[in-house]
Amino acid sequence: MTGKGQGFNFGLGKMKELADAFKKAQQVQEGAKRLQEELEQMEIQGESGGGLVKVIVSGNQEPRRVEISPDAVKEGADVLSDLVTAAMKDAYNKSTTTMRERMEELTSGLELPGF
Repeated sequence: MTGKGQGFNFGLGKMKELADAFKKAQQVQEGAKRLQEELEQMEIQGESGGGLVKVIVSGNQEPRRVEISPDAVKEGADVLSDLVTAAMKDAYNKSTTTMRERMEELTSGLELPGF
């Protein structure tokens, strides 16, 4: 039988490469879990009107609170609505940028398909 043992022709180099890939994947998974916990604890502030309205969200865009200056209230409902919306967009943009940067740090140096 000439085919006997051919299934084990994988080679030690390939086995080490595979083991290293699994190790890297495990490190990324652990890092992603830590990153998720960090993002949940993080507070990112968006603002508008020169600080008249502030919206605070977590690193994964969970709303935390809104701070509205009495001066913003004096501007009237329409202006206040625009200020809150602008502050929300600012907070969202900052949080998504932060999340993207942290994910890039986590996966830097890895050759992951599709990333």
